[in-house]
Parts: sequence; C-alpha cells; structure tokens
Amino acid sequence: MDHIIDSAGFSAFFSEYRTRFIRFAAGYLRDSQLAEDFVVDSMMAFWQRRAELPAGTNPPAYVLTVLKNKCIDHLRRLRHSQEFLDRQTREQVWDLNTRIASLEDFIPEKVFTQEIQEIVAKAVAGLSEESRQVFLLSRRQGLSRKEIAARMGITEKGVEYHITKVNRLLRSALKDYLAVSAILFYLC
Repeated sequence: MDHIIDSAGFSAFFSEYRTRFIRFAAGYLRDSQLAEDFVVDSMMAFWQRRAELPAGTNPPAYVLTVLKNKCIDHLRRLRHSQEFLDRQTREQVWDLNTRIASLEDFIPEKVFTQEIQEIVAKAVAGLSEESRQVFLLSRRQGLSRKEIAARMGITEKGVEYHITKVNRLLRSALKDYLAVSAILFYLC
C-alpha cells in the first residue's frame, strides 16, 4: 500500500480506477452522476483512513467495499421509500431487489485475485486484434461505442458485435465465478 500513501501515488490510483468504479456503481444505481459522487466519497474515505488501515490492505478492494456499501445503503433507502413503491411496477421492485442482493453477495477481494486477473488476461489475449482493441478502448479507456467506431473506422454495430463477443467469452471463462463475472462486466 506504500505506493499510494503520498498524494502523487493516490492521484495515479484515482486515475486508474475512477472510470471502472463509476461504471460499477452506475450499473447498480442507474445514475452516473450519483455513481461518480459515491466513487469520489469512497476514494476520499480511503485517503482519510489510509494510515489506520492494516498492512497488506488491498486499496482497490477497500475502495470497492466502501463503494459497494454506499450503493447498498442508497438502494435500500430507495426501496423503502413510499414514493418509490407507489410509482414502481413489480418488475422494477424485483430489479431493485436483485441489484441489492447482487451487491450484498459481492466480495471485492475476489475481483482482484491473481487467478481471476490471469483468466481475464488469457481470455483477452486470445481475442482477435480487432476484438481486443474494441475491448480495451471500451473497458479500460471508457470510450463510448461511437468514439470507438470513429477511432477504429468501423460501424457502431461492429463495435457492439465485438463487445458482445468479448462479454460472452469472459462470462464463459469465468463461469465458475458467476458473481465475479457479473461485476467484471462493469470493471473491465
């Protein structure tokens, strides 16, 4: 953890994980601005508590745990809001309950295990060059389908095809880690 104790290291850590964490939270919250606020709050919680954390703390897993709990708290408040229940259909309530259950079962440390990272790296390495490029631009750089299409000179449908292909491959490669593969959809 020493490499992110100073402000420069923390800044690099923030830059590396910010987009992935926002995508993760937005997938549950369905509100990208709120997701971004929660990510910043979670990162700041880590920064403020960094000296108190035990040696060997996994910083991304710590921040993701804080973020997960913020999302769960928000979704629970939303679920119990009388306004929400009055306006929503049963399907929407079911969807909200599913998102809460998925977050409750999620263990951030599992996302950052070496074994899973190796499985993802191996799966990505086996992709065609074009699929790999689309995947990296989408999941690592956070570009939109339109931006990827313009950069690569292919159609947005082509980009969508490659993303669907990669997601299917990753779900298959991570079938033994079902909850993790769902989370990686947002983080990778």
